[in-house]
Amino acid sequence: MGSGVVNTGRPSRLRSFDPVRIADLEYRAWVGYYLRKWPQVLRASVGLVRAGFGMDWFRTLHGAWLVLRANQLWAPYPDNHPDRARRCMRRFYALVRLTYGEPANPSKAAALEVDWWRVHRERQHAPGPDNDELVDAVTRLYRYLYEEPAAAVRPAAVHRAAAMELSDQWVKEGCQPDSPLLPLEHAALVRSYSALLAAVHH
Repeated sequence: MGSGVVNTGRPSRLRSFDPVRIADLEYRAWVGYYLRKWPQVLRASVGLVRAGFGMDWFRTLHGAWLVLRANQLWAPYPDNHPDRARRCMRRFYALVRLTYGEPANPSKAAALEVDWWRVHRERQHAPGPDNDELVDAVTRLYRYLYEEPAAAVRPAAVHRAAAMELSDQWVKEGCQPDSPLLPLEHAALVRSYSALLAAVHH
């Protein structure tokens, strides 16, 4: 049975996005998350879903709400709710599948998404000598979502992990609004999404 998605010969919206816009929205979402400014996270999530996934407005708003709830369920430490966060992300990826016919398995996509959240949190509270495990986790998600070789999407994961390290340092230093770490974090996210676009836009 077909997905109902028309093949126009052009890259789908999943593989055609503005990396600077996506990076800016994710940056705003991260800052809002650590400041627990949930309305800011919701606004950024609406923008991210619209700009990154190109769904209609009903699915965009529904998807943004699911992403927000997943983040809220994940946020408490140490007593968070990973299973419930995964369920929210599974419902989100099911919306993406309704629109594009992919990912094939929303449950697997959600599991990979929340897995990199787990790896990142473990590094936040017990940092190791390098971030290879985090890069690997993000690479696995990108590889599954975009069906690209790991080598193609790994550079995007490397830059995104670097942005997370800068964000973590900002949090450790007290989340100062004028911190010089913030523009560095933003720039790392721009590099990440530029590399991702280069890998998937065909």
